[in-house]
Amino acid sequence: MRQDGTLVLTASGDWLARTVGSIESDLEKTASAKLGPDIAIDLSAIGQIDTAGAFVIERLKRDLARDRQSVPIDGLAPANAALFSAVGNAMDRERPVRTVQRTNPLTAMVASVGEFMFGIRDELVRGLNLIGGAMYGAGGRIAGRTQSRPAAIFNQVDQMGVKAIPIIVLITFLVGGIIAQQGAFQLRRYGGEVYAVNLISILVLREIGVLLAAIMIAGRSGSAICAEIGSMKMREEIDALHVIGLNPIGVLVFPRLVALSIALPLLTVIANLSALAGGAITLRIYSDISFLNFLQGLQSSVDLFTVFSGLIKAPFMAILIGLVAANEGMKVGGSAESLGLRVTAAVVKSIFLVILMDGIFAIFYASIGL
Repeated sequence: MRQDGTLVLTASGDWLARTVGSIESDLEKTASAKLGPDIAIDLSAIGQIDTAGAFVIERLKRDLARDRQSVPIDGLAPANAALFSAVGNAMDRERPVRTVQRTNPLTAMVASVGEFMFGIRDELVRGLNLIGGAMYGAGGRIAGRTQSRPAAIFNQVDQMGVKAIPIIVLITFLVGGIIAQQGAFQLRRYGGEVYAVNLISILVLREIGVLLAAIMIAGRSGSAICAEIGSMKMREEIDALHVIGLNPIGVLVFPRLVALSIALPLLTVIANLSALAGGAITLRIYSDISFLNFLQGLQSSVDLFTVFSGLIKAPFMAILIGLVAANEGMKVGGSAESLGLRVTAAVVKSIFLVILMDGIFAIFYASIGL
């Protein structure tokens, strides 16, 4: 309708997100039509309006004002003035221009190496923080400042050690049998089949027993530690421990580290015995080497250092597994996806570092001639 030579566009009804979509094409046609030099928009007949409605009206006003001095809006309810002001300010705000950063491959490679090194530094700092917190918690228990809870440690030993015995025995028994069969098969060509006993004895006691036990614990108990601490982080239970004045590292990490340090050496002994039993049975069936001959070969090839060279690694690997799992658990965010990613990272990192530590021990033993 026209008033005093001015074309008045009257909006009526509800202008909401669910309704403005049906008239958006009509508004575009209105903005591109030849409507004369003087135009006004009347909003007195509008019922309800939300941000979407205010946006399309403000956009219509700006499209019409391109070829005119101004397009006034009349009949705006005082309650909607703040809404239109906010929408207008948002539309006036300059949009950030996306710039494509161009980097050469050499710069990208150096940047990735630097980022990797900083990531290693952050992981070391977090690990040292966990070690310091655990030692502080141990000192507090020894000095009597905090209550000692041996039940928590025994419970973790039961969960990580006792309940892991069946799978440890099964895996090491099978691996011991496989090593014995393959060793006897290869040595048979040179008439040294009897030396398969020496092969499996030294290999199991120095390397395979502790390595298999640590890898199984990393996959079984390491993932459990990460999932438990991560779930507590998601439910803000760790923040609650801070609020009530308790050290989460001393309460959650310390008992698990102690339990792992106790359980893994004992599991290593069981893994060694199981692997040797598997090798002895396999050689009895495959190479007709009696159990007595197996024990004699074992006695002649194994000394005290061979036994303890593998057991010495177990506490270090146990602490490493516990620190990595607790560190990844502390980094869990607020989603189930984050928990799954951290558990996966904990297992992968633990297994990698366990194998790396085993290699470091092997180099150390070789350097001192043992």
